Amino acid sequence: MGGSFGKCYDPSGSQFGIPTYPWRYAPKGLATRRQLRARGLRPGGQPIAAQVLRPRYRRGPLTAYLYRVDRAKKVRPMTPGKWAALAKANRARRTCPKCRSDAGYVIPTSLGMCVPCAYPDEQRAA
Repeated sequence: MGGSFGKCYDPSGSQFGIPTYPWRYAPKGLATRRQLRARGLRPGGQPIAAQVLRPRYRRGPLTAYLYRVDRAKKVRPMTPGKWAALAKANRARRTCPKCRSDAGYVIPTSLGMCVPCAYPDEQRAA
């Protein structure tokens, strides 16, 4: 194996401490968190089984941790309390701290307030 493929291939785990595979070459039965979630599963407290490395030009490689699918557990369902807490958190992110109105969108953290409050002169001209 040559080039960057060989640097990322370590199924025994001698170089990185855990089995390592190149991008898109992970064996069957292992999945990332997102892949588990797409199947309705979660890692469920199991340790990382392996990792996938994707080399990049002039930067360190991207790393994705893999978990065993057979040990994964089903995703816990959302309870009414969780739905209410999520709705409250999202409502707080849409509420402007200056004018106390619902902006209808998530307030940008760079502004810290809704756009009309951040740029009052530009809103009057429009």
